[in-house]
Amino acid sequence: MACLSLGLPLAQAAAFPLVDGAGAAGAQNAGQHTQPAAPPAPAALSPEDDQFLNDLEKASFLFFWEQADPHTGLVKDRCNVRSADTTLVGSIASTGFGLTAICIAQKRDFISYAEARLRVISTLSFLWHQLPTHRGFYFHFANINTGERIWDSEASSVDTAILLCGILTCRQHFHDIDITKLATAIFDRVDWTWLSEDTRLLAQGWTPELGFLPSKWDFYSELMMMYLLGLGSATHPLHPEAWFAWKRTTFEYDGLRYIGSFAPLFVHQYSQAWFDFRNKRDRYADYFQNSVIATDVHRRFCLELNEKFPDYSNALWGITASDSANGYVIWGGPPAMGPIDGTIVPAAAGGSLPFLPGATIRVLRTIHDHYPKAWCRYGFVDAFNPLTDWYDTDVVGIDTGITMLMAENARTGFVWETFMKNPEAQRGMEKAGFKSYRPASK
Repeated sequence: MACLSLGLPLAQAAAFPLVDGAGAAGAQNAGQHTQPAAPPAPAALSPEDDQFLNDLEKASFLFFWEQADPHTGLVKDRCNVRSADTTLVGSIASTGFGLTAICIAQKRDFISYAEARLRVISTLSFLWHQLPTHRGFYFHFANINTGERIWDSEASSVDTAILLCGILTCRQHFHDIDITKLATAIFDRVDWTWLSEDTRLLAQGWTPELGFLPSKWDFYSELMMMYLLGLGSATHPLHPEAWFAWKRTTFEYDGLRYIGSFAPLFVHQYSQAWFDFRNKRDRYADYFQNSVIATDVHRRFCLELNEKFPDYSNALWGITASDSANGYVIWGGPPAMGPIDGTIVPAAAGGSLPFLPGATIRVLRTIHDHYPKAWCRYGFVDAFNPLTDWYDTDVVGIDTGITMLMAENARTGFVWETFMKNPEAQRGMEKAGFKSYRPASK
């Protein structure tokens, strides 16, 4: 089934009922589909499913606790779980997920309050006093023990945003004066206006050697968190027009219409790990329902591949950027991206747990119960291929992180409720024009 990029201009997209699909405009733009196919209704979690997710969260948390330097708090980008891992490459995005993971772990009594607070204080103190920044933006990769920049990596706008989301989650969860002071200082130092000096579109990064990277955050993706944080800044805020500068391209697949990108599934997940878009919309869309649709589209896309890759089924699907037998691959669909080969990526379903709980838990339990080599001390390995019997040796911090955070959101909404208490988050969504509404019943 073909995936169609409609490529609507922004003015037209503003009136396009992407999620509701109702009324004359919806029927007119749907072509041969007079009524979009309805995605599955959300399913309530059974006690068994809730316990399964609790075990998954506990295992995932161990990665962030054990694979971080306890003095700097920096978390490894990835870890080999089949042999002794001696790598020192930390990721600021992994650290942002890890800070949020600590909040979840303390809430669930995986660790004590004192242990959690000490690790958070150590991390924020190192971030504020020692880890190098440029205009408040952190370099993507750093040595976990020293903070030294690795691989000539860029000062990354989106990875800094993920780190900031973790920092703000800690500020609201702990209500501790030392954490509050450090978290606020780190956030207020970020100069969003420098990042958007000559354009409303944000640069993807900056290096001392080359200056700004030529690529901009200009199409719907994981960018939403970054723009909303910038809008919500009290010290260096983005102009409100920045929210309207990036493009929202509409796609259609199997009668379902949604805003998307030629990008893996994670673009529909990352911002929504922290920002609560439920029952809210801006002038363009309800982004939570948009991710519900995009997730179901991806499930259907995988089922369409069953003839070529017989491992894909309603109980086993999910492709997003991940490791593979041939290295790291940016793959997914629709439309098909990368040389898809039957690999399964647990974070594809794990990061979509709040969107389609029943469908995604079915996948995760299938992997856990029938593919034991895909499970390790830290939860799921990053990827595996049942057709070739290839299993990754690594877990990847951002994939383990999105799975853990979305598991907790699916269970309790804890990360959403905690993070959204931040005035920066509230200001950002207000400036972007988000309004609460009651979605139309299906």
